[in-house]
Amino acid sequence: MSRVQILMYHRIGHFPKRMPSHRAQYCHLPRFKAQMSMLKHLGCNVVSLDAAARGLRGETPLPPRPVVLTFDDGYLDFLELAAPVLLEHGYTATVYAVAGLLGKTAAWVAPEGLEAAPLMSASQLREIDALGFSVGSHTVTHPRLARIETAQIARELTDSKHMLEDALGKRVDHFCYPYGSHDIRAVEAAADAGYVTGTTCQRAPATPRDDLLTLPRKPISQGNTAFGLFWMMCARNRPKGQAIRRG
Repeated sequence: MSRVQILMYHRIGHFPKRMPSHRAQYCHLPRFKAQMSMLKHLGCNVVSLDAAARGLRGETPLPPRPVVLTFDDGYLDFLELAAPVLLEHGYTATVYAVAGLLGKTAAWVAPEGLEAAPLMSASQLREIDALGFSVGSHTVTHPRLARIETAQIARELTDSKHMLEDALGKRVDHFCYPYGSHDIRAVEAAADAGYVTGTTCQRAPATPRDDLLTLPRKPISQGNTAFGLFWMMCARNRPKGQAIRRG
């Protein structure tokens, strides 16, 4: 059976000291470089979400050991620090942007005591698109979708898609649930909005049995070395929680 490892990153930067909490928000740049080299040494093939979706649907064959790289929130450090590393290896990636906060800061993390780091602007998203990376939606305001009203869920998913499409001048087909928070209402809203894929925070590889709108991912934490990434890809293959699938 085809299995795709979808890896989840947030910020890439200079974080040499162990963060006291929320370590999945950070990846120290030297470790990120080592992880990307490790993928090459392991014979992994980094593919786009579009290619992964086609492969999981059985439309086109996937290469051996397929991996998808995703980056949540659209931080400016993706453009400044992560993109050069990815381009050096010839890797593609998907960046999920918060459509209502382009060019601003990640204000939603401040109540948790984290730095509200700068986010990419519309022009910077167009820049990474021109470099070969794809841009997906991460809602308009980054809410926990399972905690809000159904009508607001629909607006967050539909409006963010339209806003990003206007900014990029092209289709936006991929969506990520903020905080991994979703329920069947959010999944159905993603389908109604016309997204091809949706990604969660479940810790497992994606397989053809998964709903394309609730694909699992494996979060990369600040403490993960290159070997830790290898272990995670090999061992952490049981989903965290029960996956939501449309009927």
